Amino acid sequence: MNEPLNELRALAARAENRRTETGIPRVFMVQGAIPEHELAGVYEPMVNLILRGGKSMTVGEQTLHYDPATYFVMSVDLPAAGVVKPDADGSPYLAIALTLDASLLVELLSALPPGTEHAPQDRAFSVAAITPPLLDAWVRMLRLLDQPQDVPALAPAYEREILYRVLQGPMGWMLRHIATPDTALARVNRIIQRIRRDFALPLPIEELANDAAMSVSAFHRHFKAVTTLSPLQYQKQLRLLQARKLLVASGTSVTAVAHEVGYESSTQFSREYGRAFGLPPAKDAARIAASMKSRAQAHGDENANAP
Repeated sequence: MNEPLNELRALAARAENRRTETGIPRVFMVQGAIPEHELAGVYEPMVNLILRGGKSMTVGEQTLHYDPATYFVMSVDLPAAGVVKPDADGSPYLAIALTLDASLLVELLSALPPGTEHAPQDRAFSVAAITPPLLDAWVRMLRLLDQPQDVPALAPAYEREILYRVLQGPMGWMLRHIATPDTALARVNRIIQRIRRDFALPLPIEELANDAAMSVSAFHRHFKAVTTLSPLQYQKQLRLLQARKLLVASGTSVTAVAHEVGYESSTQFSREYGRAFGLPPAKDAARIAASMKSRAQAHGDENANAP
């Protein structure tokens, strides 16, 4: 698999050290060192292929590690923190990703041959080794970077093939269950969408369980199995991540941000924020702002010195 993997690396080498859109629908890439605060957030459902270097992804109580020629599948929106590292020879981290189109998954389910279902697990994220057919589909997709006129005609076919190959693999059950309305995973996902929308509001667990058509104990068990978090922990992480964005972007006071994301007590907010991010809110926001300014200046110097 070295030849197609090397071709993918060459094609993706134009990526920057941030999410870099490709012009191909739902396909993006990233390269190099990425600040910690940019790797902590709510990750959307995706298939993420590591081309060089490595990455650790922590979701709730579980941390996964993945290296070149492995791919990561996340089938629901999850608050997570990531750490990337360069390759053993010092080459920068490099990865490509495809965000999931739920309607396409539903359409593909009917095209799967019998006997491709792998034994389901509970969680909504995992990592697996790339297979030659999946790698070949990715190569054809990224070749479109140099053939933009072909994107409208060919990208949908390559996207279907990538998802089809994932559906056939060890994590295919995850995509099957998220696209099948009555599965526990799909019902938990509906509640996740509600929590994402209403994270600043009180959300009684009994009401969420009722919306999921589960008993309270079953809902709590399935939710934690899927996300490694309880519903309230999930909501808390959303609140803190949103608060961090607001503090950095707007310069709003800590008290005002605490109330905006749903905290009645700014003291409790500051305590939980510090526990999550290692610094009190104001100091963390100042640190991130200084890091962003330093990066912007560095990029400006690079552009000024470019031939």
